Amino acid sequence: MNTDQDQSVDRATALIDLKRYEEAAAVLAHRIAEAPQDVSAWLEMARCHLGAGEHQRALEAADEVLRLDPKQPGAFIYRSTALRGLHRMEDAEAALREAVRLAPHYHRPYALLAEVLAFRAGRLRQQPARDAADALSRQHQASVLLEEASQLAQEGIRLGPDDVAAYMSAWKVAGVDGNHTVTDQLEKEILRIDPQHPFALAQQTRKAANTPGTRAADAADLVADALTADPASPDMQRELDSATYRLLRGTRWLALLCLLFTAVGLDLAFAPEDRAPDPLPLSLGQRLWDVLLLVPVWVFGALLRYRRRRRGVRLNVRSLLRRDGWARLAVGHAAAVMVCVLVITLVPWTERDVPRVMFWVTLVASLLTMYFDRPYTRAALASLRRRT
Repeated sequence: MNTDQDQSVDRATALIDLKRYEEAAAVLAHRIAEAPQDVSAWLEMARCHLGAGEHQRALEAADEVLRLDPKQPGAFIYRSTALRGLHRMEDAEAALREAVRLAPHYHRPYALLAEVLAFRAGRLRQQPARDAADALSRQHQASVLLEEASQLAQEGIRLGPDDVAAYMSAWKVAGVDGNHTVTDQLEKEILRIDPQHPFALAQQTRKAANTPGTRAADAADLVADALTADPASPDMQRELDSATYRLLRGTRWLALLCLLFTAVGLDLAFAPEDRAPDPLPLSLGQRLWDVLLLVPVWVFGALLRYRRRRRGVRLNVRSLLRRDGWARLAVGHAAAVMVCVLVITLVPWTERDVPRVMFWVTLVASLLTMYFDRPYTRAALASLRRRT
């Protein structure tokens, strides 16, 4: 191949790396028309079609490579990937086993073969069994496949210790096997190699944000930091929305705290039986003092939770309030509780019956609302709305 021909394949390779598949295919087609025996051009053509999701055409290109060079391991790898896209898993497995035989020191065939075996094991477990004997047989076959897949994945990591793809293949095997301890370790290994790897970072961030005891504010900041690695990640955006909603829900607890202090101050609830309640109405100075004490607790508490967050979290607060009715309900509910606090505090009541009823109705309604807007309930209502 002359220099111009070398450059044409190199140019196509660069275009494929940029995901400009149509341009790359045109360059490679021109090169193949000039030199139909060029194995490297056919290989890049197979990779180009795989990138574009054209699995049948990728399979045909890989087969042409194998016709020209039957011992080309890269062609077997591309062939297996195309076959997986065509849901021909047994054929994909055979192609990868041949790639392992031809290139026993190359890690990629081991990792990809582990994925195929894990997929087959998962499919065996999901298929309904005819009877108890069939269920036991399927379970045994799946266990055998997963054991071999795990060994192949470890061999892939041993041969390619710095390739993130090898660890991802091992993660998929452990995920099918339900081994969360191993998947967690593999995510940390991936982040050791690539600290900004979107998938591993998202998984570790999700676990940290949902760890019991993690404050909503800290969870929101964690997710916002992780989202910078993959701003287009829908999973991380949903996680940020969830953490932001928890942050907004916290404003209601501050409002309820103010409501409880108001009730105690007016002897509406929780007053000792051996103590006579203060005479009503309270003086104007006392009522104004209570307002100046309670309202800033809620206002500044809510603002501090907002102002101290990452800029991404603050922007998402505004976005979520526009997009999500539950978020608006949480903030509106907190504001409504504070309005009740102001009414109970500022009105010069002469009897405790009316403010006591207002207090208990507001408290019970608030607790019921907070119970029904839990994540599980919101998801169930959303599912019901989609079905109807």
